[in-house]
Amino acid sequence: MVVGGGVAGLATAALLAHGGAQVTVVERGESVGGRAGTLEVDGFRFDTGPSWYFMPEVFEHYFAMLGEDVADHLDLVPLDPGYRVFFEPSGDGPSTGDDRLDVTRDPVANAATFDRLEPGAGERVTAYARRASEAYRLALDHFLYTTFARLDRAVDGAVLRRLPRLATLLTRTLAQEAARAVRDPRLRQVLGYHAVFLGSSPYRVPALYSLMSHLDLVDGVQYPRGGMYTLVEALERLARERGVTIRTSTEVEEILVDAPEDPDGRPRRDAFRRVGLRHLGRRPRGRARGVRLAGGEELAADVVVSAADLHHTETALLPQRYADLPAPTWDRSGPGISAMLVMAGVRGELPELAHHSLFFTRDWPGNFAAVLGDDRASAVRGLDVPSPASLYVSRTSATDHAGTARPAAPAGHENLFVLVPFPADESLGADDASQERLERLADAALDQVAAWAGVDDLRERVVTRRVVGPAHFHETFHAWRGTALGMEHTLRQSAMFRPGNASRRVEGLYRAGSGTVPGVGLPMCVISAELVAKRLLGETSARPLPVPLRRGYLGVRG
Repeated sequence: MVVGGGVAGLATAALLAHGGAQVTVVERGESVGGRAGTLEVDGFRFDTGPSWYFMPEVFEHYFAMLGEDVADHLDLVPLDPGYRVFFEPSGDGPSTGDDRLDVTRDPVANAATFDRLEPGAGERVTAYARRASEAYRLALDHFLYTTFARLDRAVDGAVLRRLPRLATLLTRTLAQEAARAVRDPRLRQVLGYHAVFLGSSPYRVPALYSLMSHLDLVDGVQYPRGGMYTLVEALERLARERGVTIRTSTEVEEILVDAPEDPDGRPRRDAFRRVGLRHLGRRPRGRARGVRLAGGEELAADVVVSAADLHHTETALLPQRYADLPAPTWDRSGPGISAMLVMAGVRGELPELAHHSLFFTRDWPGNFAAVLGDDRASAVRGLDVPSPASLYVSRTSATDHAGTARPAAPAGHENLFVLVPFPADESLGADDASQERLERLADAALDQVAAWAGVDDLRERVVTRRVVGPAHFHETFHAWRGTALGMEHTLRQSAMFRPGNASRRVEGLYRAGSGTVPGVGLPMCVISAELVAKRLLGETSARPLPVPLRRGYLGVRG
């Protein structure tokens, strides 16, 4: 039984069904995909969630486990430029050559671009990218594919030899690491913006995440023609081909848990007392036996995998006596960044914008402090939307243009997906007055894009648009405080410190998705599916599973 039909849920279902399990996915939405959704309106198509295709080797490995070639399912094209950056103009006019740059697939051209902003920066950023590649390989080989059930299996001679460097990367922030490489604040932004993909800020995530610069400065950026939702469609197809039953518009109300009994029929004493976890030992352990749906129907299962929002799983779906993270413990955690999404169909062409465009304000620290707070976001009081705001714009019609197999906009039009980082506050957009405020903020965001990119009449050319905020994520996905991405990647919410993918209290209950290891993002959600399979196999290594996996590898009968 898999709760949630997002990327993690579908990937888990297909992988377990390939192993021989009989799998049912229950999804509360009308269609699968979760946050990685799609919207079609008035002839325009928008990806409503993740829009960057990073870490291609993760997807290649996942498809290969199932005996498939990712190229048979996704039509991947390289983007050049990978993205365009607009820096806040120094005057009242649009950005000039000094206020924008393109990151291309040519490292020599990139170095020259960086040198233009800061003499000598090209060589230093090249060295930074080389170190990022080393950190990326270290993470892939030792930390991303481990359940942390056996920490000693992740730490070998290669890790031990890098301990001094690793310690530095864990005790320094990403912003500090970027500052050691370059002086120009604009280049520091180019090296630090990835923190937003982790639901956080460069001033809060460990410098270890400098590894993400490998993804754009070394790997380059790709895009699946037809949109990111083609990945969801591929995962759904793989799952159904392996016999997975998918029930949409099906709300799970409770994960059912039985208390195991001793042979004499009495409830077992809690085993956690033996390892000294007394705060857990005061609560009982149990065994998952299925789920109860809204309306009362019960679905029996030997194993339950919750790919739903972790906070919702722990505080709403599970009886609190069986939760690893009952409601009071969440006050000590950070939900990370939420967002306002503006999906706009625009008349005419927009060559000023690349497929991916980033807009960075000068007061970056103030931007992130407004959205996340100065330390951890344990409360929403005092947080607000910065103005102007650093934001992101996707124009997939630059690649899926009219004449391609799946155009993102009608001929003579473009589609824009604008993401403005917001505080995780589920009240934003929850009522008419708040929605009206979102609409005004959407106007301001479009005007900012127009002014900085030099598209004076942008808002007048919008022919259709949809605006959603944190309330949308809370209501649609049960997202904790309306966060858009999931639990942010501060040090104490990363790697072995992140909630594990197996319940400590409920036998047969596992987790997948952005709230558990390895973390936020589509590649991490796909890896989390593999980690569930490793748990069921009792596999504790840090290595990915072999490819291809034989049918029935779990040794169970469907």
